[in-house]
Amino acid sequence: MRKIVLTFGLIAGGILSAMMLLTTVALKGRMGFDSGEIIGYATMVLAFLMVFFGVRSYRDTIAGGRVTFGRALAVGLMITAVASVCYVATWELIYYQLAPDFGDRYAAYTVEKAKRAGATDAQLASKTKEMAEFKEMYKNPLANAALTALEPLPVGLLFTLVTAGVLSRRRRTVATA
Repeated sequence: MRKIVLTFGLIAGGILSAMMLLTTVALKGRMGFDSGEIIGYATMVLAFLMVFFGVRSYRDTIAGGRVTFGRALAVGLMITAVASVCYVATWELIYYQLAPDFGDRYAAYTVEKAKRAGATDAQLASKTKEMAEFKEMYKNPLANAALTALEPLPVGLLFTLVTAGVLSRRRRTVATA
């Protein structure tokens, strides 16, 4: 089981990491934050398809063609965990080494977006203060890692639940007379 979890988890993590590097470092400044968010979540959907393939591989090669919901859930959660660790590790590298100005750029973008939406001066001041507090909190590597892990986990959990439900269905035996 370990080989399946690591193989499919690292494939998913590799997809997540490669696209994050591409969108935040290679395309820095050429793509807006809104586009990056859409591409990022679309990439998560693609990457977490590996949960399905991993659980199916486990069912077919190790479990003899049948898997319970609980076992499928456990395998899927482990694949999701491996992929999420890759995602967080890549973000930590990007944030602290490759794009240390990300916090400043994101804060400026958020305030500008509020301004374009017609925010009042008081709302803009509040948003500026909020972003300054966020940047300060984000400087802590543990807080940074925890918040970053919250991005892929819901997508991975959804894929895990659906996969466990689909692949663990009991097959009805047809009685012959």
